[in-house]
Amino acid sequence: MKPKIAVVQGDATGIGPELMAKLLAHAEVREAADILVLSDRGVFEAGCAVAGEDIPVRPVSAPEEADWSEGDINLLDLPDEAVRDVAPGVVSAAAGKAVLNCFGKALDLCKAGLTDGLCFMPFNKEAMHLAGLGEEDESQWARVRVGERSRVSEFNVIDGMWNARVTSHVPLREVAERLSQEEIVASVKLADRTLKEAGFARPKIAVAALNPHAGDGGKIGREEIEIIAPAVERARALQIACDGPFPSDTLYIKVRDGDYDCAVSMYHDQGQIAIKLLGFHMGVSVLSGLPFPMTTPAHGTAFDIVGRNRANVEPTRRAFMMCARMAANRRDRAA
Repeated sequence: MKPKIAVVQGDATGIGPELMAKLLAHAEVREAADILVLSDRGVFEAGCAVAGEDIPVRPVSAPEEADWSEGDINLLDLPDEAVRDVAPGVVSAAAGKAVLNCFGKALDLCKAGLTDGLCFMPFNKEAMHLAGLGEEDESQWARVRVGERSRVSEFNVIDGMWNARVTSHVPLREVAERLSQEEIVASVKLADRTLKEAGFARPKIAVAALNPHAGDGGKIGREEIEIIAPAVERARALQIACDGPFPSDTLYIKVRDGDYDCAVSMYHDQGQIAIKLLGFHMGVSVLSGLPFPMTTPAHGTAFDIVGRNRANVEPTRRAFMMCARMAANRRDRAA
């Protein structure tokens, strides 16, 4: 039986509507899962027009009405007249509000077990904050929405190379004070669990240092000695295959060359720059820690190419297929 995947409208002022149409045009995507689209129908149709795709859908007014017996894509229309009038390529509170509405509804469906996973088109964080996000980012907003108390974090995946984070969307000057053995161990445990859900039997995890040269024996900071190395030992005691701390300027070569499956970075750009240089046009973000898988392409709303039918659908296709695979693996393990 196919997993049921909610596909969520992205920011209407960006390339999300175009990407959704291009995604749903793939036969591989339609064969991998039963699909429920959550979008304002006007935004959905505008995206189809930009992409030059005619996507047949079965409209439903409630998720319980969804019927996949004929292989149809079901569309749950969430009308929002304000979002249809937003200017392309301009940050908009109305677009942010529409995103939160569609995203929140999709989270509710996954929590209720009506869908098995969620793949969303690119969001714009500024627009979401203007609309009242109230959390650090969409992963933390999702955690609150579904009532999850455990750690929720974002992973980036490029062609089989995974990157996790201890801290995420926080000012750089706050990173060191937010690091603790407990936070690092929790990040490593979540990485181990997430990669197993993605199909790795025994993931190999490399933990990054914070300072240049991994602190150089304490001459360039003591976080490696007092926090990171002890955290790695605690994780190894839990039978997790992890090593470190490694200097970050060589760590990602080890991941690229297959010595490790996943790097755990201490802060956002430490991993993001490296992993995106290894294959930006293949990037997938996995938001892990919730009771269901959630993925999105690793790029943003690309305001500079909105409406030109130039958006590359490959990261979105990979994100969807990752979500479907993780949902199927999770279901099989539960059975």
